[in-house]
Amino acid sequence: MSANASSPSLVIRALWFVFVGWWLTGLWLSVAWFLNITIIGIPIGIKMINRVPKVLSLKSSQRQLMAGPDGSVVESGPKQPSLLLRGVWFVFVGWWASAIWTGVAYLLTLSIVGIPLAVIMYNKLPFIVSLYKY
Repeated sequence: MSANASSPSLVIRALWFVFVGWWLTGLWLSVAWFLNITIIGIPIGIKMINRVPKVLSLKSSQRQLMAGPDGSVVESGPKQPSLLLRGVWFVFVGWWASAIWTGVAYLLTLSIVGIPLAVIMYNKLPFIVSLYKY
């Protein structure tokens, strides 16, 4: 038996994006990047970046809660790369690649035509920064 956290309806997600998501995501990412440059704040900063799809458009993650026959609850979802690989990626590629990715996505958000591509880019941001599969 599984229970997947469902996303709100497309209409609710669109209204959230138009009235809250686009500007809150900018603030969210600013705080996340500030935490990342403090070194000690990197774990929180990366967790914040991994939550960008939720902040932007209330998108639920692909994680599921599975109930086993013995009544235990196990969280499942996309298989994540090892923490070591994700850390090496962040140090050598993720921090600068995600900064460029975020800048391009934000510029696309400013134009009506670019919004769909910007949303896709924001949803891919957790993977760009730390290979995290949302």
